[in-house]
Amino acid sequence: MLAGLTVLDLARFQFAMTTVFHFFFVPFSIGMALLTAIMETLYVRKKQAVYLKMAKFWGRIFLLSFAVGVVTGIIQEFQFGMNWSNYSRFMGDIFGAPLAIEALLAFFMESTFIGLWMFTWDRFKPAAHAALIWFVWLGTTLSAIWILSANSFMQHPTGFAINPATGRVKLVDFGAVILNPQLWVEFPHVIFGAFTTASFAVVGMAAWQLLKKRDVDFFQKSLRVGLIVGLVSVVGAIGVGDTQTQFIIKDQPMKFAATEGIYKDTGDPAAWTLVELIDTKKHTVKGNIEIPYLLSLLSYHKANGSVKGMDTVNAELQKKYGKDKDYYVPVKTLFWSFRVMAGGGVLLALLAVLGLWFSRKKKDTLLNQRWLLYLLGLALWLPFIINTAGWFITELGRYPWVVYGLYTIADAVSPTTTVPQLLITNIVYFLLFTMLGGVMIYYCRRVLKQGPDGPLDTDYGTSDPFAKEAFAK
Repeated sequence: MLAGLTVLDLARFQFAMTTVFHFFFVPFSIGMALLTAIMETLYVRKKQAVYLKMAKFWGRIFLLSFAVGVVTGIIQEFQFGMNWSNYSRFMGDIFGAPLAIEALLAFFMESTFIGLWMFTWDRFKPAAHAALIWFVWLGTTLSAIWILSANSFMQHPTGFAINPATGRVKLVDFGAVILNPQLWVEFPHVIFGAFTTASFAVVGMAAWQLLKKRDVDFFQKSLRVGLIVGLVSVVGAIGVGDTQTQFIIKDQPMKFAATEGIYKDTGDPAAWTLVELIDTKKHTVKGNIEIPYLLSLLSYHKANGSVKGMDTVNAELQKKYGKDKDYYVPVKTLFWSFRVMAGGGVLLALLAVLGLWFSRKKKDTLLNQRWLLYLLGLALWLPFIINTAGWFITELGRYPWVVYGLYTIADAVSPTTTVPQLLITNIVYFLLFTMLGGVMIYYCRRVLKQGPDGPLDTDYGTSDPFAKEAFAK
């Protein structure tokens, strides 16, 4: 121990830091692949050169996000051996199969088609070339499925047995892992969140350019495509989020009670709390502003029904798993994260509706609504905040388990890792992530400054990387 710090604390912080940073770019790259594919498909259908420019221009942003996402993902995987070796031993039989398939199938697929898409603009017919970026998008989506199948097992273990000789889980039904009900409520929520992230990133970047009156037609069309995809995506995320909530109420009631800040069982009907002050030591709340009936409606889709509080759920979990520990989760983090996630989603939907209304064909007055362009520009960052809040709910909501009901976080940490080692790697990773984030922002700003007719457009995707001129001194 050093200055009150423990290996477990530092290992958890490091994993949170690397995962949050990695999760900035994974949804962004998945969504950017979709938007780029849509833009190139619009070029194929409408034969307008502006859509080809859009596909090439925003494709550069996609490639930047993909590259940074790969680097941060590699760093994240190092931690399983460094900080969580006990977890790796316990989960290896389950975790290994989805990760291997993700690397050998999905990642190879997207990498291959990215290369083909980048360097064959003048070698395929437009429709065939557009198909390449759709295959890239399919590869990124398949990657998400395999990664989330592993995460879903940690939330809701299925298709396993405990090896009596080793005490570790072993895979007995791969189909059950893939058909895990947790996966099929988690995956659509994540994927719609990814589309939302990229859409509003494009909208935000385009809005800032429109405020400067730069390449107005190009960025106005880009903004409108982003708004349409963004509105559909955020509504989809809210819809499947409700389905996920119904699953969590039954499967992880402690997580649900924490997101609502409920210690004692509610009355019937249950009121939804907008804000409150939480005392985690005394298990009390005060200053709460409530909306009658709404929690029953959100929880059970009817105007009646009570909700279990954390005290009741904790007693049930102690009876099931043992009274040697409490099963309370970080309630303040979950309570406010849920409100950031849900409120942020509603705000994005509202901004999308306003943007589409003021940019409609019959009366396009968007350029005159500078207040709205400023809001859309600032909204660029909101999906990243929402994704982080959602990740906090998903991961912190199963505390103290790393594999729900089977293996605790304290048991999963590496036995040989030391506090000084973790302090050093935390500092190194933080500096590395800061540098990578700075590089990403710098090059995105550079691409935006160059514009759709910038110097990079003269040879983007048309030169042969293996031509002898490429190796000339």
